Amino acid sequence: MKKYLFIGMIACSSILFSCQNKQHAVAKAEQQIALSTDYNEVFNVFMKNDDTLYVVNFWATWCKPCVEELPDFMKVNKEFSNNEHFNMVLVSLDKAADIDTKVKDFINQNNITPDVYVLSDNKRMNEWIPKISRHWSGGIPATAIYKNGEQLFFKEGKISYSDLKTTINKFK
Repeated sequence: MKKYLFIGMIACSSILFSCQNKQHAVAKAEQQIALSTDYNEVFNVFMKNDDTLYVVNFWATWCKPCVEELPDFMKVNKEFSNNEHFNMVLVSLDKAADIDTKVKDFINQNNITPDVYVLSDNKRMNEWIPKISRHWSGGIPATAIYKNGEQLFFKEGKISYSDLKTTINKFK
């Protein structure tokens, strides 16, 4: 009888331990939605020297071409989701006042899964736009790819699914 009690305790412990690990994994993978009034905070997210390929898309809920290309970004993000050295970051240029309404509603309705940062550093946009690319007019959508703090790619305007995937594969 003691033998079966001991085996039962081990089985319960194993189940409890595996459930705790799954809960931890879910909590760690939780989506980040944040407002930032300082572009440096947002840039620090993808300007890391950590051997990760960061795909950074500048967009807004009011931008029709941005909204049109986001499903392709979500498809690519899903395809690379198992790669620990890949991270997609969406930088929304919506107004700060819209984060809890328009932005979060849009994210939920459209199954947007990458981290989203609402960058409302409008007063210094002439300072941070050229830091992304000196050729960037500030128009959106715009996409940049970084690895180890170095920009490898920049495109102003829509990017197709196939072009995005080909570009990522070139740098990963």
